[in-house]
Amino acid sequence: MAEALSPGAEAEGGPGTVAQHNGVAGCGSGAREPAGEADERAPAAAAAPAAAPDPGKRKKRRGGAGERVVPPPKKRRTGVSFGDEHFAETSYYFEGGLRKVRPYFFDFRTYCKGRWVGRSLQHVFSTEFRAQPLAYYEAAIRAGRLHLNEEPDNDFLRNTVHRHEPPVTAEPIRLLAENEDVVVVDKPSSIPVHPCGRFRHNTVIFILGKEHQLKELHPLHRLDRLTSGVLMFAKTALVSERIHEQVRDRQLEKEYVCRVEGEFATEEVTCREPILVVSYKVGVCRVDPRGKPCETVFQRLSYNGHSSVVRCRPLTGRTHQIRVHLQFLGHPILNDPIYNSSAWGPSRGRGGHIPKTDEELLRDLVAEHQAKQGLEVLDLCEGDLSSGPSDPIAPSSVLAKDNSEMMATAAQGVDGVIEAGPEHLDPPGTASETDDLNQETDPLCSECRLARQDPLPQDLVMFLHALRYKGPDFEYVSPMPPWAQDDWRED
Repeated sequence: MAEALSPGAEAEGGPGTVAQHNGVAGCGSGAREPAGEADERAPAAAAAPAAAPDPGKRKKRRGGAGERVVPPPKKRRTGVSFGDEHFAETSYYFEGGLRKVRPYFFDFRTYCKGRWVGRSLQHVFSTEFRAQPLAYYEAAIRAGRLHLNEEPDNDFLRNTVHRHEPPVTAEPIRLLAENEDVVVVDKPSSIPVHPCGRFRHNTVIFILGKEHQLKELHPLHRLDRLTSGVLMFAKTALVSERIHEQVRDRQLEKEYVCRVEGEFATEEVTCREPILVVSYKVGVCRVDPRGKPCETVFQRLSYNGHSSVVRCRPLTGRTHQIRVHLQFLGHPILNDPIYNSSAWGPSRGRGGHIPKTDEELLRDLVAEHQAKQGLEVLDLCEGDLSSGPSDPIAPSSVLAKDNSEMMATAAQGVDGVIEAGPEHLDPPGTASETDDLNQETDPLCSECRLARQDPLPQDLVMFLHALRYKGPDFEYVSPMPPWAQDDWRED
């Protein structure tokens, strides 16, 4: 349901609206800069008669007389905060072996940052929400999609977007076990565990809630979106904490199976190469002496003359650890879209040999997947490329984690942005919130004007599967996938 806005909030929705922050002179009275002047003016704090703090630095407020206090954003426990009102935002349909989500309107909300003080909404969005051109945000302001300070005690920015989620496999999520403590499923490849990036309803958390009535689940571990296999959820916070303590104490054992290029060694192989994150945004890692210590034990199970099935036991839990170690060993996963890519150079990263800089590597990876219309593999959309594909290793980069929520709000999905309540908004000017046609189309949405080619279901499968998850008092195993069978042959 669309929120009812106060007249003041409507008046502040014009293109020249200035972002203000608590603790800055003039904010307490609710004063606003005149429309159209903010781009040329100094920050509002500079106009204060008294010495003003740096507007980019936010002072801690203790709630003195007459002062407003902005509470810090509450960290959402992924999965626990989702209920029926969220699951009802839209619906699924199935086509060509794919699970698809009907487009829908959704609110993203975030607290205003100190560095935005005295800047117009146009300037904030053109410099920090760069997933769309400025013309889009000007039209969104006129259409009532962007709202500032609707609640008098919070400096809050709300952005209504039209979300299009990428399709995932139509393969069902099978329940392996369920008791009073845990739910264990066999996750298909291509489905993220929880909402992230452009995915919300096409996630394990939402599918379990919508189709199996399993709600308020606590993820106990994560699998990459393209990885299939055993995935555990706790039903209570107490069980979640108990198992996480076992993780910290290294009491859990994980076992994976994969199919790799070439003939893997018959003897057991242990790889202890450190792994460094090249880009948090694109999601790429590599072996590097500056990286974090890692250890993975590999054992070949079979060889069919072209590729090998290998059992993997990661003894540490770094991002993409198995995939990066296999690439280093010269046996990347057969259909790994990142670590078996020609973007790494002629040797494809074997032995850590990468004849290019990190920036060149990221550029070439993005270009390769962009040409294949496969940016979702890198958890990117076209808007994310507007300021360049590479974010150096330092997470303080403008493209890195600290700023990802600002760029991705209009790109229709992000970790870390505070989500709105269960509003199921109509596009402005429409009468019914239940009209599927109204929900599925939006004159401001560039995605609505694109005709994207659907991936083939087989293209959504990567040959890496979580086979076993074992603890002091439990053990869960999923069936061996078809591609790991002895008689499997490449097409």
